[in-house]
Amino acid sequence: MTTTAGADPSVVGPYLAEALADRTWRTCSVTLIAGGKSNLTFRVDAGGTSVILRRPPLGHVLPTAHDMVREHTVMEALAETPVPVPRMLHLCTDADVLGQPFYVMELVEGHICRDSLPAGYADEPDQRRAIGEGLVEVLAALHEVDPAAVGLEGFGRPEGYLERQVRRWVKQWEATRIEGHEALDRLAADLASAVPVTQRSTIVHGDYRLDNTILDAEQPGRIVAVLDWEMSTLGDPLADLGILLGYWSQADDAGARTQALVVPAATVLPGFPTRQDVAEQYARLTGLDLTPLPWYAAFAAFKLAVVCAGIVARVRGGAMLGDGFEGFEERIGPLVEIGRSTLADRQV
Repeated sequence: MTTTAGADPSVVGPYLAEALADRTWRTCSVTLIAGGKSNLTFRVDAGGTSVILRRPPLGHVLPTAHDMVREHTVMEALAETPVPVPRMLHLCTDADVLGQPFYVMELVEGHICRDSLPAGYADEPDQRRAIGEGLVEVLAALHEVDPAAVGLEGFGRPEGYLERQVRRWVKQWEATRIEGHEALDRLAADLASAVPVTQRSTIVHGDYRLDNTILDAEQPGRIVAVLDWEMSTLGDPLADLGILLGYWSQADDAGARTQALVVPAATVLPGFPTRQDVAEQYARLTGLDLTPLPWYAAFAAFKLAVVCAGIVARVRGGAMLGDGFEGFEERIGPLVEIGRSTLADRQV
């Protein structure tokens, strides 16, 4: 049986057999299905049954990042809401088992789409528009959930959320600083000096984008699960819209927009809504004033630049699994350019 770094089958199998009260798991196979840039996601198979195991990346873990308990808590709380999430099966907080806390959840079938759509899926422009609109509908539904009604009233401190976010990401940058990108400091200062007033406090996902969801394989536009909740908290919902727009590519993008592309996006395909369409739909569904949206979009660019710097630092330290980590340093400058121009032009 091949040992998988971060989730050794000889450890995972016996542990799950006891935790899930099913001896079938004692002999299992473990496959890395998403590695490196953030948390590690493994598929665990035994006796014709599959589950998903999530744990932090190997090596140095930044403070407050990659929080498995947080992910488990919010998805368990959202189980009976209109927000689709996988069913939680087990949380392990004992770091002696795999070196870090981890959790196990059900395997949700469907498509995870990044830079393309599966052959034969959502070939029509109206189906692609439905996918884009479905993403916005789920985000708006998340922001309508009453935290107290699902037991998440203490999940975060909404007061001062944006100011803390700026400070937190500045600290992330300082913890993984790489030479030659001092313009990030100037963008951080610009953001800190112009923090908008929060209109409403809600549950926020923190990294909401197309490939952090699972799409219904039979019904384009239906989202069957939202994943990757490690940065979720209580805060300003426009931060989620800002990061969604930060990832959202469209066919007429050029210059820094294409050079800064962190996650290749299928949203460039004909039929997908534009960033303006996304913002307008969100405003209709939530009633929020989007006048300050450029600040949130600029902050998203800053966060993505810091994420790129962190990936570069971890690659250099040998703490990343998988491949696809080339070119992240080259994206930092264009992301800073997008952030500063968005603030200056007041347009997303």
